[in-house]
Amino acid sequence: MIELRDVTFGYDDESGPVLRSVDLEVDEGELVLVAGRTGVGKSTLLGVVPGLVPRFTGGTLRGDVLVDEVSVVDLPPRERAHLVGYVGQNPVAGFVTDTVEEELAYGMEQLGLAPATMRRRVEETLDLLGIADLRARDLRALSGGQQQRVAIGSVLAVHPRLLVLDEPTSALDPTAAEEVLATLTRLVHDVGLSVLLAEHRLERVVPFADRTCLLVGDGTVRVGETAEVLRTAPVVPPIVDLGRRLGWDPLPLSVREARRAARRTGLPAAPRVPAAATRPPVLRAEALTVAHGRRAVLRELDLALPGGAVTALMGRNGAGKSTLLWALQGSRKRYAGTVAVAADLADPTGPTLDPAALAADDRVRRVGLVPQTAADLLYLETVAQECAAADDGAGAPPGASAALLESMAPGIDPERHPRDLSEGQRLALVLAVVLVAEPPVVLLDEPTRGLDYPAKEALAATLGRLAGAGHAVLVASHDVEFVARVADRVVVLADGEVVSSGPVRDVLAESPSFAPQVAKIAGERWLTVDEVVAAHEQSHGQAGS
Repeated sequence: MIELRDVTFGYDDESGPVLRSVDLEVDEGELVLVAGRTGVGKSTLLGVVPGLVPRFTGGTLRGDVLVDEVSVVDLPPRERAHLVGYVGQNPVAGFVTDTVEEELAYGMEQLGLAPATMRRRVEETLDLLGIADLRARDLRALSGGQQQRVAIGSVLAVHPRLLVLDEPTSALDPTAAEEVLATLTRLVHDVGLSVLLAEHRLERVVPFADRTCLLVGDGTVRVGETAEVLRTAPVVPPIVDLGRRLGWDPLPLSVREARRAARRTGLPAAPRVPAAATRPPVLRAEALTVAHGRRAVLRELDLALPGGAVTALMGRNGAGKSTLLWALQGSRKRYAGTVAVAADLADPTGPTLDPAALAADDRVRRVGLVPQTAADLLYLETVAQECAAADDGAGAPPGASAALLESMAPGIDPERHPRDLSEGQRLALVLAVVLVAEPPVVLLDEPTRGLDYPAKEALAATLGRLAGAGHAVLVASHDVEFVARVADRVVVLADGEVVSSGPVRDVLAESPSFAPQVAKIAGERWLTVDEVVAAHEQSHGQAGS
């Protein structure tokens, strides 16, 4: 149906091609996953299909794009819109109306569909994605995950033949992500929709993918059956990682397949980890209430962030996680309640300060926040200038920010403009410039969007080092695997209230929605692949002796 034939793309500089002689076919009724390291060119590859690359990016494109053996490479994006629906990494950037219902209808209006058809498809899409209750809501007042579902719905309503999605589940809670992927799979199987999507959280998508297109560092691709491609891929989800390290054959791609393999080979008993000692809170919120207009988003919420610990903040989309982070940082107006941060990290039981009462510069030094729209914090002309300014503002040695950035997203040209980076690279840059200051309290809102597994490991190591030095870290995330890897404690929000709180093993085990894949396979007390593999090797070593 859609074919990329010998596609090569690069910018007119000395960096070499981003894509090199790429051949890729997406058949009717097929879901193809695009995988690879952060910044390797996945978004560029996706952008070629609807015509956004090179029309809106610059650069030179060679090769051909065909639909049903007819070349469309010279057609502008508007003339491909009825064939290809595209949703980028930043859904808000593509919104052109004010409300959910208007946004769902907009694309159909541009194609001149009959009002009765538009009305029917809007209703179908609202039900399909479970967003009927958002019908009249202002798009800008929605959570990031809700916006992402609306963006997907706005292109689905047009009934394109091919849906191109860039990180479609990155802002969705686990349940919503499964629902969206199940919906897409149903459309693939039942009506022949073709889907081409890029995703870093491979654990969510791999079970649904018919084939995988893996981009490697030189701009070329490997395309094949998902299990075969992932057998040697440098970035793999926990299930595949566990299967590779324990020698399972065939390689499992789903929890169900992995559980069967575990029953065949046997796994060690779950660990008993002693409870960690609690430290005094570096930040405390009491009876915190925040409202959007007349709607209460947070209701008399109490929260304590102890020093020396990473706390994960979880909950479904729209639960109030981002609002809570902004309120703790002091930028979001409180309706009621108090927020107090220790004036001296070395003495958290001593005098406290209200972040909302501090000057902006002082507030940032005491409570560092990386928002969901992380790129809003970038304002200079080059990556090197951003890093140098961050080092200077934090009083850190020259090169400290650049070293942090290199650990999370290696190989970025320091002379590149931050806006020219991939979404994941921009996030890594913002994380570097905020974390280099090592504020007593660190607040991160979905910090793994666009990051591959090695980048997440580097971020986890950085957060662990900050916690080890007594800092309080709060990470709002839907990334269950990252939370299992990095968090000591978990707080779960629902409708603006804390519904669960405690050690990470206890809270994740209590909820099937938030359980990591390893826990679903090996037992509820397990969190990471490394734990299982180490215990497995130890038990086999003891058996051998």
